[in-house]
Amino acid sequence: MIDLNKRSALRLAALAAAAATLVACGKKEEPAPSAAAPAPAPAVAAAPAKADPLKVAFVYVGPVGDGGWSFAHDNARKAVEKEFGDRVVTSFVESVPEGADAERVTRDLVSQGNKLIFGTSFGFMEPMLKVAADQKDVKFEHATGYKTAENLRTYDSRTYEGAYMAGVIAGAMTKTGTLGVVGSVPIPEVIRNIDSFTLGAQSTNPKIKTKVVWVGDWHNPPKETEAATALINGGADVLMQNTDSPAVLKTAETMGKRAFGWDSDMTAYGPKAHLGSAIINWAPYYIKTVGDALEGKWATGQSWWGVKEGAIDLVSLAADVPEDAKKKLDEVRAGLKAGTFQIWKGPIMDNTGKEVLAKDVVADDKFLGGVNFYVKGVEGTVPGGEKK
Repeated sequence: MIDLNKRSALRLAALAAAAATLVACGKKEEPAPSAAAPAPAPAVAAAPAKADPLKVAFVYVGPVGDGGWSFAHDNARKAVEKEFGDRVVTSFVESVPEGADAERVTRDLVSQGNKLIFGTSFGFMEPMLKVAADQKDVKFEHATGYKTAENLRTYDSRTYEGAYMAGVIAGAMTKTGTLGVVGSVPIPEVIRNIDSFTLGAQSTNPKIKTKVVWVGDWHNPPKETEAATALINGGADVLMQNTDSPAVLKTAETMGKRAFGWDSDMTAYGPKAHLGSAIINWAPYYIKTVGDALEGKWATGQSWWGVKEGAIDLVSLAADVPEDAKKKLDEVRAGLKAGTFQIWKGPIMDNTGKEVLAKDVVADDKFLGGVNFYVKGVEGTVPGGEKK
């Protein structure tokens, strides 16, 4: 039997416990302190949209594998790609005839979205002018021409400087005293090169005579071969050309004579015949022009670059070229680079005996752009043709 006092005590204890439970259940629980809110991330500026690449196109009169003129232009196109990477996209069309085809090709390149187009032959001038007049938002560059527009500029290389330097070597190497030149078309550019080659040769051998055979084309290996053969049969033992293929050098190699490469280094086409190559490096001009277009600095005008700008040189001299000829060549090159040596400085006579430049008179670019005569020492007469 349970003691009543103990029972009362137990009852009181149970009541106290129940009360405590009720109090605990009725207590409002305080929320745990929350962590400090993180500071908002700084706003990140949206990256500017990447500009679309500039589309640049080149129109070649010959095949890129001609080893000469078009090959030199295409090497410079590749230099542009290397310089600007994904900022540009380049393309080319090769073997485009001068005339109506040039206009059709140029318009097609415009329709493809090209905004800078280079036409690399004299006969592209009129077709490019027509397209430029219709496409004001496209920039055009014409090689060797003389007509400009607000969106068409001209550029050229002073190939006559390379021709003169080749002449310095030719005059020292000829055994017959007769040089030969295979000419393309009788425009001032080509006539000027023939004359400059002769003047250079006469600087080392005043009795030099130069024979010329014209082929009427820029790239026609069979005709170039025929012309070179005729010159050699006529007594020329050192040949130069103003045509685009290595056919002249190859012919000299076959016939045991000497010759020069033109526009590009042609050593490999006739290593025994090769005396040197008068090369054009178009890369400096193309890189500057494309850079100007990308930066919004492009403007119309005319450019004529030579040894001074790194556009012209005579390279890969043959091992048997005499040291005195090499020394003279170095002096000429240094003078052209510094502007202290002038190729076209009077007195200069044409091959009829008429004075075309008086003593100590230096030809300006306007005079050089209109050369349509042979200098003393060049045989024959200039054939009729388009003149500037």
